[in-house]
Amino acid sequence: MTRYLLDTHIVSHLIKGHPEVLRRVVSVQMSDQFISAITEGELAYGLAKRPDAKRLHLAVEELLKRVDVLPWDRKAAASYGQLRARMEQDGLTLPPLDLLIAGHALSEAMTLVSNDRAFAKVPGLAVEDWTG
Repeated sequence: MTRYLLDTHIVSHLIKGHPEVLRRVVSVQMSDQFISAITEGELAYGLAKRPDAKRLHLAVEELLKRVDVLPWDRKAAASYGQLRARMEQDGLTLPPLDLLIAGHALSEAMTLVSNDRAFAKVPGLAVEDWTG
């Protein structure tokens, strides 16, 4: 059984009602879909920048009621450290928060759901794009 870690871009598409993302989210058991605590932090940051966006606040609140948030733990931290060292050694880069999310997905042996092609650089990371 595949478990999926939805990245911030996919969550944004979901909140905006992207039809293909909605179709895929509905087709997969909610118990197999997660977000990282890193993504939850990015969502909180986005909401803090738009305190008057009531519909957005409500949409994020509803999403967080339905999807499990994986805590950033020692296993995730160790995976991130190994991944970052390996990528630096190979001369590869990824934005810092993306690297944290990729490390988290690897630590949990999850497929990362993202439409960001940069994740293709991450060794051993399974990635699916649900935007179509």
